[in-house]
Amino acid sequence: MADIKKSNLMNTGIPDNRDACIVLVKTEWNAVITDELEKGCRQELQKHKIKNIITLTVPGAFEISFAIKNYWENCKKKDRPSAFIALGCVIKGDTPHFDYVCKAVTDGIVQLNLLLPVPTIFGVLTVNDEEQAKERIGGKHGHKGKEAAITALKMIS
Repeated sequence: MADIKKSNLMNTGIPDNRDACIVLVKTEWNAVITDELEKGCRQELQKHKIKNIITLTVPGAFEISFAIKNYWENCKKKDRPSAFIALGCVIKGDTPHFDYVCKAVTDGIVQLNLLLPVPTIFGVLTVNDEEQAKERIGGKHGHKGKEAAITALKMIS
């Protein structure tokens, strides 16, 4: 299990990217969790003086990849973002639906990272229950929204 205390992610080599534009794509599904992911992500970006933060909202995790690709293809070249951050929360249920959604969103973000010239950061929680999700928005497993923001800033450089 990942433990932020064993990582230097939050402490080392965070470059100055104050002119960057970062697009957050978050899901409506599990909004209590995704709203907190967005809040932490925005706080961390603002802490590093990023002013141009755009949020797109999609129904669920399955739609994240389409929204990112569509945004990239339809924005003017001068307005293209420096990075995308995908924010969502998929909680396991009683059917294999969880497995299909998790694989689709993961594969979609991998494809975007291979296709687009800017990074797409994976900030989608894939958890067994709501308690595990809460542990990842400021609980014992850190704050995955903040971690996604730092990852974006590092990857831009």
